[in-house]
Amino acid sequence: MTDQTNELDGHIVVGVDGSQGSRTALAWAMTQARLTGAVVEAVAAWQEPVMLLGDGYPIGETGHLDGDGLAATTQKTLDHTVVAVAAERGEPADVLTRTVMGHPAQVLADAAVGGQLLVVGSRGHGTLPGMLLGSVSQHCVQHVPCPVVVVPQ
Repeated sequence: MTDQTNELDGHIVVGVDGSQGSRTALAWAMTQARLTGAVVEAVAAWQEPVMLLGDGYPIGETGHLDGDGLAATTQKTLDHTVVAVAAERGEPADVLTRTVMGHPAQVLADAAVGGQLLVVGSRGHGTLPGMLLGSVSQHCVQHVPCPVVVVPQ
């Protein structure tokens, strides 16, 4: 990623995983950015699932040793989500996007450093039904160095 320090001063980071919760969070972040003049940075995390096959070599779910397929799929999902949410709102998709390999909670915590705000959905993919907060939003509320907004569905 290029150095965007000046461009992202006071930015609003929003975690996007393609779930309805993250779409709602993105819409909220876009509204807040319009009201405050901030820049929205939509961040998606990906991890290579590891399975040990045969003689113990770690192989990803796709059968490849690298995460290029997952990174591309994550970026495609992120881009699609940003375009869809902007279209639903009748606005241009003036949102920076970034995908990062790592656990979503840590990726968002790192992305929020220097940010004005971190916005996450109350539940994304992988959360058990009935939980008030998912594990990622719970971690962010407790560990992120800027204010965190958890947007309910």
